[in-house]
Amino acid sequence: MSGNEHDWLALKPQEPSPSQCCGGGCKPCIYDVYEKELAQWERAKAKQDKSLLMEKKEQSNNSELNPDTFTAFSISSVEQLTEDTYQYRFELPGNSSLCLSLGQHIVLRGAVNGLEVQRAYTPISPGNAEGYFEVLIKCYEAGLMSQYIKTWKKGDMVFWRGPFGGFPYRPNKHGELLMLASGTGLAPMLPILQSITDDEEDETFVTLVCCFPTFDKIYLKPLLQDLARYWNIRIFYVLSQETSLEKLPWSYQENTYTGRLNEGLMKTILNSCRRRPFVLICGSPVFNEDMSRYLKAAGIEEDSCFVF
Repeated sequence: MSGNEHDWLALKPQEPSPSQCCGGGCKPCIYDVYEKELAQWERAKAKQDKSLLMEKKEQSNNSELNPDTFTAFSISSVEQLTEDTYQYRFELPGNSSLCLSLGQHIVLRGAVNGLEVQRAYTPISPGNAEGYFEVLIKCYEAGLMSQYIKTWKKGDMVFWRGPFGGFPYRPNKHGELLMLASGTGLAPMLPILQSITDDEEDETFVTLVCCFPTFDKIYLKPLLQDLARYWNIRIFYVLSQETSLEKLPWSYQENTYTGRLNEGLMKTILNSCRRRPFVLICGSPVFNEDMSRYLKAAGIEEDSCFVF
């Protein structure tokens, strides 16, 4: 593949997965947005003119999130969690809230070398958080959007659009939720977990399985430890690049596995669930495919799974 062809593929809009459509008749639906952006990309590629990707987009400065237009939000804090992952807090005017449904994501717009790039991220703050929202973002060395994000600092204005998608959760609908998260795939799980722990009448059991390369690369340890103290919440860690548990803090050793989350470990975790679980999955496309395959082999049907 030529360098020019690689550049064009990097700029191609990402097709939403079926689970990213909430089925609520949103206008524009995330698929409508995708089709419009794909047509724009195809016109630009056919003419080999990347400037056509900079077609003026509607934007707003009224500080209200909107699926049709991009709205500017100010960065109020930046916290580096690991060598390549950051937690960003954005300011909302007064005590206003994004009022997101559980698992909904929003779309970020950035500019890199004069070209527009868009990516979807799920806020990790509660959907009803007042005065702010937070996102968890991993930056990649060669990522176009990452080049833009790495320039962010407190006070910068960043444009977002949305919300889209979401998981149709209702308290006590499922006896147990099994959450399978790889890396920043933890993001959509956190608002759901916080919703359950904040509702005294929600007695849903939750088993969260977090997959990371090493112990040092686990995000948000204090928050996860606090959540694990609830009677109905269990959290396991699967560390693919660790070979021994001996150097881990004793409080993590009992609920941590080394190696990858494979079919055998999946069966072990499923057998430990207190009730037949409904499964939530979020990670890379390869991770999502692997988890779906392992679950099917263990007898979990597709209608008992939701992939973010």
